[in-house]
Amino acid sequence: MILDGHAEQSITAGVQCIRSGELLGLPTETVYGLGADADNADAISRIFVAKGRPADHPLIVHVLDAASVTHFAATVPDFADRLIKAFWPGPLTLILPRRQGVAAAAAGGQDSIGLRCPSHPVAQALLKACRQTDGSAAQSLVWGIAAPSANQFGRVSPTTAQHVQSELGDDLLILDGGPCAVGIESTIIDCTRSVPVLLRPGAVTREQAQTACGQKVFLRNEWIAAEATEPRASGTLASHYAPHAKVRLMEAGEMQIAIDLLGEGLQAASGVAPAIAVYSRTDLKIRARHLLIRRMPQDAAQTAQQLFAVLRELDQQGVKLIWIETPPDSPQWDAVRDRVQRAAADPVNS
Repeated sequence: MILDGHAEQSITAGVQCIRSGELLGLPTETVYGLGADADNADAISRIFVAKGRPADHPLIVHVLDAASVTHFAATVPDFADRLIKAFWPGPLTLILPRRQGVAAAAAGGQDSIGLRCPSHPVAQALLKACRQTDGSAAQSLVWGIAAPSANQFGRVSPTTAQHVQSELGDDLLILDGGPCAVGIESTIIDCTRSVPVLLRPGAVTREQAQTACGQKVFLRNEWIAAEATEPRASGTLASHYAPHAKVRLMEAGEMQIAIDLLGEGLQAASGVAPAIAVYSRTDLKIRARHLLIRRMPQDAAQTAQQLFAVLRELDQQGVKLIWIETPPDSPQWDAVRDRVQRAAADPVNS
């Protein structure tokens, strides 16, 4: 069931859902999440079951503000505190040492935990209401909402309430906050070491993070040796964010050659559903009628905002193969490039 997330009564219903140990679909500025009380192990287990997600794969916990961090984190390094001040609320997740005895199920059993303060007004209203209580045991404080993307594990993340409903069913209560403004998941920075390490790119770029925390933000392969352990984090598997159609990344020239070679065959198949879709920034010469074309924006942020919605739409059109023009090799495109590379990865080898 979808409710208007901006209505006060909808927030009340959402709080009741969270406090009763049920699951809730909620909007953030990045993607829609499947939420539960981060300190309720039974509720957290329902998230893993609903998503088909391995129980040792950690969830990101959404908190109201920086003051909530101390409930979950044992320590907060100075550079992490600077990142919080610069980017919260916003699309940045920090991996911090977990306080013993807190949110173990949400952390996938690790001694670290991922925390984020979302900026979406509906998420903020929900988290604020969850922190309010009349003092009764029935209204105990909810310090954070664990909320991975509200979709089946490994599939395309949802950016509208309707995406969530189509994937997880009508019985789930969903707060509708409109289309997500960012459209891809948050940047993740590991703060459990002596230096910050970027685990997943997102709207907050590495360069922005370095400026904010006043020191170098390392890439995983710059800091973490192959034999060393590192915290597991959401959305960092080799194969992730994948539609049902097979995704192939191609340079524009390679894509044009393939279109030219297949042109006659694609025209001959015009009586059936399109088999191939093209998502490109380059203005290609398309002579084949039976080819589904979607233009990729020239701007990285605009592409990020629409990426998952486009992949879902192409799946609904029944295409079997999606050709995506490889994003530029520049910092602004890091997050989009990360998502499409994972979408194109072979799940057997991930």
